Amino acid sequence: MKKVVIHTDGGARGNPGPGGFGAILSFGKHRREVKGAYDHTTNNRMELMAAISALELLTEGCEVTLHSDSRYLVDAMNKGWLTGWKKRGWRKADKKPVLNRDLWERLDRATAGHDVTWKWVKGHAGHSLNERCDELVHEAIDAGGLQEDLGYQAQQNG
Repeated sequence: MKKVVIHTDGGARGNPGPGGFGAILSFGKHRREVKGAYDHTTNNRMELMAAISALELLTEGCEVTLHSDSRYLVDAMNKGWLTGWKKRGWRKADKKPVLNRDLWERLDRATAGHDVTWKWVKGHAGHSLNERCDELVHEAIDAGGLQEDLGYQAQQNG
């Protein structure tokens, strides 16, 4: 399996508000940056979108090390929360519905066929690739032409 290293970040201005995501994929000497933005979304949704967008670019099974400053994302994957949510019909341990289910389902599909190791990094702590991902977030938001986050809208409308 090819070894790919991914760094991700996501954020929203206002939470909810305009949000963006950025990711850097590294494979050997190759490096690719991806970014995108939405008009009304949340930090957590953008953290998920960063990982999803990067993983969906992989065209064959890979050994992936994914770095994120989102405890929400990394803990869900490393502590088995996602597995538990699926077993409970997308309910949390407190029986409440899982937020961002549309993106968790998409992330679950995006990880299929890959061996992913999830690593948490402290955000805004001088880690150069995490800082670059943060720049991508703001570049995407500032570029305009923001997409609608239909999943967030549907979640708000029940």
